[in-house]
Amino acid sequence: MGRPATRPTKLKDGFYIEIRNKGSKTGVKLYSGTKLQMHRAIKMYERSKEVLILGESVNGKFVEKEPKLHVVE
Repeated sequence: MGRPATRPTKLKDGFYIEIRNKGSKTGVKLYSGTKLQMHRAIKMYERSKEVLILGESVNGKFVEKEPKLHVVE
């Protein structure tokens, strides 16, 4: 089996959102190459899950430091 990785994975350049079950503290990060793809993913999950917009990643770091919680309109 081997040892598990101890170093965090490098993030690709693009846009990230985090999908969580309602009331949960942890979730799954989803990668999208473009902003349009990110908005499509948000629309797909916004009814049943909490969507946290992490923002754009460049060189493994997020451009915006604070993530935003997406609210259904």
